Amino acid sequence: MSEGMATVSYIGATILFILSLGGLSNPESSRRGNLYGMIGMALAVVATIFGPRVSPAGIGWIVGAMVAGGAIGLYAARTVQMTQMPELVALMHSLVGLAAMLVGFASYVDPAASAGFSGAEKTIHEAEIYIGILIGAVTFSGSIIAFGKLSGKIGGKPLLLPGRHWMNLAGLLVVIWMGRQFLHAESIPQGMTPLVIMTIIALLFGIHMVMAIGGADMPVVVSMLNSYSGWAAAATGFMLSNDLLIVTGALVGSSGAILSYIMCKAMNRHFISVIAGGFGTGGGTPAAPAGGAQPAGEVVPISAVETAELLRDAKSVIIVPGYGMAVAQAQHTVYEITRYLREKGVTVRFGIHPVAGRMPGHMNVLLAEAKVPYDIVMEMDEINEDFPTTDVAMVIGANDIVNPGAQDDPTSPIAGMPVLEVWKARTSIVMKRSMASGYAGVDNPLFYKENNRMLFGDAKKMLDEVLAAMKA
Repeated sequence: MSEGMATVSYIGATILFILSLGGLSNPESSRRGNLYGMIGMALAVVATIFGPRVSPAGIGWIVGAMVAGGAIGLYAARTVQMTQMPELVALMHSLVGLAAMLVGFASYVDPAASAGFSGAEKTIHEAEIYIGILIGAVTFSGSIIAFGKLSGKIGGKPLLLPGRHWMNLAGLLVVIWMGRQFLHAESIPQGMTPLVIMTIIALLFGIHMVMAIGGADMPVVVSMLNSYSGWAAAATGFMLSNDLLIVTGALVGSSGAILSYIMCKAMNRHFISVIAGGFGTGGGTPAAPAGGAQPAGEVVPISAVETAELLRDAKSVIIVPGYGMAVAQAQHTVYEITRYLREKGVTVRFGIHPVAGRMPGHMNVLLAEAKVPYDIVMEMDEINEDFPTTDVAMVIGANDIVNPGAQDDPTSPIAGMPVLEVWKARTSIVMKRSMASGYAGVDNPLFYKENNRMLFGDAKKMLDEVLAAMKA
């Protein structure tokens, strides 16, 4: 393939990637967006392999690596549960960071990679290598820790070391000093020492940064690491002088940064406060309310049969899914209940909080998998004002995103966080296994409100009973 043909292919791939991002911005067009992205990536890979910069002798190695990697990816895609998607995404981000690190070291030690560079060009090329490895190392180690937290292998409670900000500042100063030493190195062995020291510091910083972020902030972490992986890819593009990789990395990095901002806004959090140390215990234990005050009211349990009667008699129902629905894999039963109610003339809609689940869009993907119609899946801002005219608001495995303490308790860790106001419905039903706190580790006054009922048990099992009772 000629240089001109490869350039045209790269331009076509860039356009397809932009169309892909546009398609992914809406559930109805997300499948088309994914298709654009896959076609664009296939075009980019073919143009790279058969382009003028790859020798025929190296094609076999590249194809072999692609077959091996593709087989692993195909196996993961077919075996990973939908509940494991957040940690899978974090693991994929770590691979991007690792690739940036390896490419950076390879570019530095390979004489052919820096051939023809001298003076200012050589300095710029080495700066690209240094920054690329730095971003890649932070992304790699941070994503590994995020994977551990999301998969439950590492606790969700933030690790806040004494003097952690001073430690980070000291690490940054050392990285800057090592960068100066690296750029002034007269030989590869001489430059390798500051490069390795910087890499170790960057790896430790990535670990420390994500360990300090609490479980409740993990959706922000996922989108933040997505942004980091994009910038790592862009840095790799600079190191390899690959325009397509630069553009693609910039697209991913900027879109991830925008998504992180949206997530922070949805949680009433500042990005800097998330990085400085987030909140959250990981849930699973009852939490004492802020200030030690006991919530007013009593918990009123409800049976599956009584839940079915309330749903059957309702004219308007809003379902709020959460991570508990994903864990129980109850989305298909939810769809069957939705279809049954809609056939009986009941208005059924879904309310989705921007940070529901463990990653952005987690609930939307689950509902789409269960074939829930896109037009009845509403965002929080679209549906919040409709709760007062709703007969039944059914919360399936959600906690923090329906916590009225965010509005009523200024001392709550989640004070000011926008939430779905399910308590304003005539009756709210919360499905949970127990009274354990959510990922933020704070108590939920919703459970004690007079119009609230608690349906305890596994979401899939209880919803199956509700569906059977409705049909009976």
